[in-house]
Amino acid sequence: MGIFQAPEIAAAAIVSAYLLGAIPFGLLFARWLTGKDPRKYGSGNIGATNALRTSGKKVGVLTLLSDIGKGALAVGLAQYLQSDMTLVAAVALAVFLGHVFPIYLKFKGGKGVATMFGVLIPWLPWVGISAFAVWLLLFKLSRYVSLASVVAALMLPAFAWLFDALSWFKVTPSSLFTCVILALLVAVRHQENMRRLWAGEEPKIGSANKL
Repeated sequence: MGIFQAPEIAAAAIVSAYLLGAIPFGLLFARWLTGKDPRKYGSGNIGATNALRTSGKKVGVLTLLSDIGKGALAVGLAQYLQSDMTLVAAVALAVFLGHVFPIYLKFKGGKGVATMFGVLIPWLPWVGISAFAVWLLLFKLSRYVSLASVVAALMLPAFAWLFDALSWFKVTPSSLFTCVILALLVAVRHQENMRRLWAGEEPKIGSANKL
């Protein structure tokens, strides 16, 4: 029996995961190292891509690692303390939602890609590895972070279903449902990027153009 068996403790774990996910590392690092508010530059996003473009490589890398880390930490700790995969899936969703809709920034957060990969590392590693392979391939071919991110995210439910169907590992209904929600939210958060991509206005990584 897991430590989160009591409903009030389970609720506290989910809320704590959300609050961890809501920490805006991109904003904190940019202000600390450059004095800039990334919300006022580029795309206005607090995620790693905008941090890289507007505040430099150091801020971008720190933001990326921190956003991945908070997802991995929340889910890894939940797995260590609790065997109920439904609650682990809920924690994964909570930390992701915290990043995308942070209470500290009036619910205006990042697009969730780094945190999405972060939660997958301890939770559904083969799904994460497969999705990252898709991301890496598309990024190398196109140099569009947004395109690679949306396609990789949308592949999450397919990979989860496939691995379960092949009996490589068990994917619970709650885990599959969470993968669907993650995929849809990442896609929705990239709507403007997709519009610019369609119009030929989306900048590539390494482009001199800015969002």
